[in-house]
Amino acid sequence: MFKKILIANRGEIALRVIRACRKLNVQSVAVFSDADSHLPFVQEADEAHYLGPSPSADSYLRIDRIVDLAKEYGAEGIHPGYGFLAENANFAKACEAAGIVFIGPDSGAIDRLGDKRHAKAVAEEAGVPVTPWVKCAGEADKETVAAVESIGFPVMIKPSAGGGGKGMHRADTLEELTELLPKAAREAKASFGDDSLLVEKFLPTPRHIEVQIVGDTHGNVLHFFERECSLQRRHQKLLEETPSPSLTPEQRKKICQDAVKIAQTANYSNAGTCEFLYDEANGSWYFCEVNTRLQVEHPVTEQVTGYDLVELQLRVASGEKLEIKQEQVRQTGHAIELRINSEDPFMNFMPSLGYIEAFSPPEGEGIRVDAGYHTGDSVTQFYDSLVAKLILHGGDRVITTKLAKQALRDFMVVGVATTIPFHLNLMEHPDFVAGKFDIHWVEQHMAELTTRNRSADAAVMAALMEYRRLQKVRAAQSRAGELAFDPWSSSSLPRLK
Repeated sequence: MFKKILIANRGEIALRVIRACRKLNVQSVAVFSDADSHLPFVQEADEAHYLGPSPSADSYLRIDRIVDLAKEYGAEGIHPGYGFLAENANFAKACEAAGIVFIGPDSGAIDRLGDKRHAKAVAEEAGVPVTPWVKCAGEADKETVAAVESIGFPVMIKPSAGGGGKGMHRADTLEELTELLPKAAREAKASFGDDSLLVEKFLPTPRHIEVQIVGDTHGNVLHFFERECSLQRRHQKLLEETPSPSLTPEQRKKICQDAVKIAQTANYSNAGTCEFLYDEANGSWYFCEVNTRLQVEHPVTEQVTGYDLVELQLRVASGEKLEIKQEQVRQTGHAIELRINSEDPFMNFMPSLGYIEAFSPPEGEGIRVDAGYHTGDSVTQFYDSLVAKLILHGGDRVITTKLAKQALRDFMVVGVATTIPFHLNLMEHPDFVAGKFDIHWVEQHMAELTTRNRSADAAVMAALMEYRRLQKVRAAQSRAGELAFDPWSSSSLPRLK
């Protein structure tokens, strides 16, 4: 096992890795930018070192600086988290060249699977069905047009590298394809440093199913079942759950086996996710891509299986053999994750930046909150909008949904707008309750999901006013010497019922 690792990331995922390090008695080294110097992960790590200015290009994307810091402070491995450099083969190669373990798949596997075009070829080799696709450049030349017309419109344009929905565009006609290809190439270059593209057949009403896999360096690959990720906005996931309400036990078994076959064909080690588009109407699924990293939504898998995925990452990266047998991995109950973003759902999800006056997450049995911010922190414009992840685990989907709605009502964030009211509207919608949705459902129902609940608004305002009144009272008592008082404590924050 490692003695010390560096975490090349920030926020809640850095805290998540720090917790796994403590569990294994591994020293953690955090790196931080100017904008993040105040955040909890900097204080929680065993060591923290300055990385660079706030823009990610000058800090969290600086391969040379990160590797130099790891060598300078004796880190034997680097955990990339997700986003930033997590799927960058050049980063993995730089670690390998420096004699530092990249806590993820090796650079060869990232090259094979991190590029969507190569990944589809691997899936085809493994005998797993893929959506019809063609590779292309950033222009609609004759060869590209002929290939796309053979697939048939509509199509989806995707960057070959990276993920998160960046650079993805739907084209319904040749004119749209011609217009969108250069745009997609520019966006891919800016986001991932690679402007290569692919075009694949657009499926009208698919669900998004992903399978968690973990492999070791001894040739063993396990799956940890699937996650339902169909509830998305602009290709960004909003809610994830497991088990998927759309799969039968036999379908679940087969799609998970397909993921294992892809990983085995690619000689994959460490954690990763195989993503599929599932056509519920005919019960067929098609391989889409591999995320060669830990996913934001990994906690739902941890809740239903009982396995710590970050711990497994550290173990297999240090050379340990997976001692778990596939039949030992079971799903127990149901889990849901809700992404709490600093965005205003009533203003077209405009980013909400600024000072967090109070941050009071819910507590209780079946409730887990992975947060990157606390009371007194600031959300800046430099990084993504994720403030926290609310994860619920109950005996079944009905119980977990009920728990989630109460937890959302108890989750108070003051100072920035969040997606909490959006999630409440979503979870109370009859289609969600029935498990009837696809990847386009959120966009089609956005007007309903962003309707204000005036009674809830009034309750929130009343709670906020009472909270601020109590803060003033306690501050006055503290000044008078009557009470030891932390002005940023949220212990007296009113709860909504």
